[in-house]
Amino acid sequence: MITAVKTEFERISRGVRSVFWGRRAQKVKLLVIGRNVSDGLIAKLIIYLLLSIVAYLYLQPILYMVSTMFKTMADLLDPTVKWIPREVTWENVTKAIKGLQYPEALRNTSLIAVTCSLVQVVVCAMTGYALARLSVPFKGLITALIILTFLIPPQVIIIPLYVIFSKMGLLNSLFVFLIPAIFGQGLKGALFILIFRQFFRSQPPSLEEAAKLDGASTARLFFGIMLPLARSACLVVFLFSFIWYWNMYYEPSMFLAKGFTPLSIRLDMLEEVLNPTLLGNTRTITNPITEGTKMAAAFLIILPPILIFMLLQRWFVSGIERTGIVE
Repeated sequence: MITAVKTEFERISRGVRSVFWGRRAQKVKLLVIGRNVSDGLIAKLIIYLLLSIVAYLYLQPILYMVSTMFKTMADLLDPTVKWIPREVTWENVTKAIKGLQYPEALRNTSLIAVTCSLVQVVVCAMTGYALARLSVPFKGLITALIILTFLIPPQVIIIPLYVIFSKMGLLNSLFVFLIPAIFGQGLKGALFILIFRQFFRSQPPSLEEAAKLDGASTARLFFGIMLPLARSACLVVFLFSFIWYWNMYYEPSMFLAKGFTPLSIRLDMLEEVLNPTLLGNTRTITNPITEGTKMAAAFLIILPPILIFMLLQRWFVSGIERTGIVE
């Protein structure tokens, strides 16, 4: 009798322990793996690891640029010095500011990028709204021609444009970029028209119907209702246009040969500005251009767009999600 009770007690104890440890094991399993894959600890670690690798791939050139611009000549020639310089110097930054003629070039580049980007936002929004919501004759043909202008390389039309601007006396001025932007054919203007067209097509027609019942004209309907609704698309278009105008090199090299030159052209002229002395056919290098000076100049050029993106990236990402870019 006692043996039977003891055996039954041990069986019940094993059952209780298995249930207890089974529940604890299940809790540990849920803690590590998670109820959903995205909530698990292992999944999160994998995601963070992948994001860190991608972030490093994007940030590594900038980190190398910053590290190199503060190195002395001795650190540049020393193969053991890779990331952290033994001695920090500001000489490269000073040379870069002088070689780029940074204040003047920054003003020229900012004037081109900001002015043309703002004009493109308004003009491309008007064109995209007309193609999306208004009864325009030959709308499909116009859209196809706009796409065709996006596919044509700029090298094909650069000579006719140069001749036209030369006869109009517009070379070496802001108007060589502003006039095409006014007519919706600025840098990547066709892409921006398609972005706005996709955005306005996704809006419900009830907004326009209610405004027309109240007696709103087409202009008032666009500027008072539709354009404020397109703030996210406007921000995306402005930032894209700003970056492309800021980084362009081919068009300024053709139209802005002297005087009114942006940062991209000044970077190409860096050595010529810092070493202007010539003796016969031999260049006397009085101020040698090192890799640190070149990296400092490149970093000074990309610094304003980086700061702008850091300030606006929150609205920029949400704007991309709300526009039709990914559709």
